[in-house]
Amino acid sequence: MAADCIFCKIISREIPSNIIFEDEKVVAFKDVNPQAPVHVVIIPRVHIRTLNDVKDYSVYADLFKAIQHIAAEMKIDRNGYRVIANCNRDALQSVFHIHFHLLGGRVFGWPPG
Repeated sequence: MAADCIFCKIISREIPSNIIFEDEKVVAFKDVNPQAPVHVVIIPRVHIRTLNDVKDYSVYADLFKAIQHIAAEMKIDRNGYRVIANCNRDALQSVFHIHFHLLGGRVFGWPPG
């Protein structure tokens, strides 16, 4: 855990959040600024700053297992959904704790937006 990380504070319940899924390795909560009818942020319980810092690749399996589960629970698995990850400032990573955004419930255009 990182003392100054907002996601670590959500995990430890220091900051309230609308948590919709959690297990021993992953926490998922509704985004406070949703970009789609379904917009969930999925994070590992372990603090990892960026995708470049992942050393134990099983963290990806844990995250994507949760993504599949949440997509099915939110009933967006059949019609489709988008999974987004940003890495570092130029890609607009705003919280430096790796996370994936799961978006669905609407038709997406190209380019993404």
